[in-house]
Amino acid sequence: MTDQSRIRNFCIIAHIDHGKSTLADRLLDETGCIKEREKKEQFLDNLDIERERGITIKAQCARMHFRARDGEEYLLNLIDTPGHVDFSYEVSRALQACEGAILVVDAAQGIEAQTLANTYMAIDANLEIITVINKIDLPAADPDHVAQEVEDVVGLDAADCIPCSAKTGEGVREILERIVEVVPPPKGDIDAPPRALIFDAWFDSYVGVAMLVRVIDGTLSKGDSIKFMMTGEERQVQEINVIDPFPRPVKTLQAGEVGVLTASIKALAEVKIGDTITHQKHGAEEPLPGFQEVKPMVFAGLYPVVAEDYENLKTALDKLSLNDASFGYDPETSTALGFGFRCGFLGFLHAEIVQERLEREHGLNLIATAPTVRYKINLKSGETYEIESPAALPDMISLESIEEPTVLTTIHVPSEFLGPVLALCQERRGTQKEMQVHGNRVQVAYELPLAEIVIDFHDKIKGLTKGYGSFDYEFIGYREANLVKLDILVNGDPVDALSLIVHRDKAQRQGAELTSKLKEFIHRQMFEVAIQAAIGAKVIARTTVKALRKNVTAKCYGGDITRKRKLLEKQKAGKKRMKMVGSVEIPQEAFLAALKLGDD
Repeated sequence: MTDQSRIRNFCIIAHIDHGKSTLADRLLDETGCIKEREKKEQFLDNLDIERERGITIKAQCARMHFRARDGEEYLLNLIDTPGHVDFSYEVSRALQACEGAILVVDAAQGIEAQTLANTYMAIDANLEIITVINKIDLPAADPDHVAQEVEDVVGLDAADCIPCSAKTGEGVREILERIVEVVPPPKGDIDAPPRALIFDAWFDSYVGVAMLVRVIDGTLSKGDSIKFMMTGEERQVQEINVIDPFPRPVKTLQAGEVGVLTASIKALAEVKIGDTITHQKHGAEEPLPGFQEVKPMVFAGLYPVVAEDYENLKTALDKLSLNDASFGYDPETSTALGFGFRCGFLGFLHAEIVQERLEREHGLNLIATAPTVRYKINLKSGETYEIESPAALPDMISLESIEEPTVLTTIHVPSEFLGPVLALCQERRGTQKEMQVHGNRVQVAYELPLAEIVIDFHDKIKGLTKGYGSFDYEFIGYREANLVKLDILVNGDPVDALSLIVHRDKAQRQGAELTSKLKEFIHRQMFEVAIQAAIGAKVIARTTVKALRKNVTAKCYGGDITRKRKLLEKQKAGKKRMKMVGSVEIPQEAFLAALKLGDD
């Protein structure tokens, strides 16, 4: 058994792309966890999609043994966390399982929006923070200036910052020594009834549900009869593994340790992330403070292209929702697309990744509708409820008002790009709250409607600032707005999957943009196809896909014009008849066009 005073639990936090996963690789190298032949880039990123995009999506953990300069051997539990704003929930869970955090800041780019957000999360969780200035091997690196920026903006002492290069390994040993010195050992009572916090879980087709736990008090052993305090479920521990960095079975986990438990749990809904595990008999009475229940912010419909795939999609969503506590779904029907699911996500990147995982890991072919947010509907009768789909919006006659979710956005940009960024925020109906200048970087706070930032705001910020800008947001509440439902009609029939809820001032422009975009994707038919955008009964924009026409007058050489006109009139009548019975097939690209409004 490891002496509790020699255990250190820490996580790595940073803005996306500042080198967390590479630093994790170097820490594993330095402690001799991985043999030469097992080495690979981003060792802890297991998903293919994580490796391809070069981002961490799921928090991962690894256990390392390190002999410090005092000659003692320490057990270090590392948790690598995501950096993208959509996955900050994963970060908040990882912080609960640690006593310390390594804050990684890029020596060339300095402090970014997520650096601040994650640091404040770590400070709120009372963690000891070690600041690391990474990428000092870059030509543009300025570690002294960035260390000073850390002191000015975050308030952490510049003298304590460790310069390092996760690429070359410089400074990594010093980080490990600092972890041993600064991060406090766990304070749990080893003789108390066991309490273990579940901070992640996933489905394994061989053993069922695997739970990543941090034991706070007592000891859990293989064969123990355990109880889940939130759900009241009772089980027996089948197997306990530690990850160093490959799973290795052990008999017990004691207070302060992190490991993986399996308990023959087959139903995915039985495990709640943030639950406390204790013994069935003589167990703990007080559960551990869990996590805030995460609420999806962005909603989109997912429909199988082939109707027979509906059951497969349901099973795939079931499996995915266990691995991802922040993702929810409900069955939904659309006249245009058939049976599918309305899914809730944390943000647009999250939605994109879930769809990609469903298509790759489960071999599904899907159509996604345009993302929307959750609106609050106030009826004239005094009734209030929330909707997640434009199709659920009641008619304007019974409607008193619509409230939309608003977020406080913090944007960090180099001062030379400030103008275009402010113009973008104004265009997105933003209200400026404050502006601070730190050297040649500016921090701007804006209140913005969530609907205005979910789709392409991140890409726009990156584009306007040549990749140097970053942003973070937090939900602050609902605000009343002048919103309307924009319907898209193809040949007079509404296509419910293309409906949007938009601000009245922007409805005309968005309607015109969407109809002209759809014109590019809807194939020409034997008859004319009208694409219209309407608010209620009022059509506000229209484009027409011209009919395919056979040259019926080709065989008329000269002669009386009335003969040609007669043939053309006959053709016109035939097309009119066709239009009444013909149906227009809308390809998937048309639904994607709704997402790409304003790109040109």
